[in-house]
Amino acid sequence: MHKFLISISFIICVITTMAQTDNTVIQQHLYPTSNIVSKYHNDWTRIHYKKRIETFKKDPLLKNEIVFIGNSITEKGRNWSEKFEIDHIRNRGISGDLTDGVLKRLNEITYSEPKAVFILIGINDLYNLHHNETEKSNLKYFKIIPSAKYVAKNILKITKEIYRKSPNTKIYVRTILPTRQTYLKEDIVKVNKLLAQYEKKANYSLIDLYSYFTNEEGLLSNEYTDDGLHLSEKGYEKWISIEKDLIKKLTE
Repeated sequence: MHKFLISISFIICVITTMAQTDNTVIQQHLYPTSNIVSKYHNDWTRIHYKKRIETFKKDPLLKNEIVFIGNSITEKGRNWSEKFEIDHIRNRGISGDLTDGVLKRLNEITYSEPKAVFILIGINDLYNLHHNETEKSNLKYFKIIPSAKYVAKNILKITKEIYRKSPNTKIYVRTILPTRQTYLKEDIVKVNKLLAQYEKKANYSLIDLYSYFTNEEGLLSNEYTDDGLHLSEKGYEKWISIEKDLIKKLTE
């Protein structure tokens, strides 16, 4: 009897180990490998993107959570659950990331079948469009994004991919926030208008953050930023006030 129990315990242990190993293998496939980066990432972002992916692997998404997808504006929000005082909001922002970079890391997100995803991406794409020739020549891997329309189309691709692989996930696209750089104004407005047009036939809802943060000159209001691009604490407080009721309803 004793030998029988030992045998059963051994079999259970082996099966459990195999299941854990298989799960680890599956999980690894959900993330971009070190060789998968965007041709539009600059040198710094290529390094940070890989580091950030490694942190995601250590803290994988659970089923039915709310996921914030974005760049530094999202990453710098840090603990979004704490900010909104709502559990299970996960931060999947990567500083410097672009729409193309998000497309390459969606598998983890769709696999977890989130309750909802909130997307804020595109401003780095537009900065990419306006790099001067000297900056371009000094960046080893840097490629130029084709147009503002390309950026909007990529955001649409992101939403389509999420819907295809996780059809029960509610998808929210946030309009690109304004900055203090006047040369970006036209392209930001162009992308946001296209996102509004696409919404009519797409599977996402648009949240117009832009209109809450812009001033009469079409620039980011000084009260919401410390550097002309990123949000100050007051900026994050404004953001939370805009979306808190919506996110609370999702969790009821």
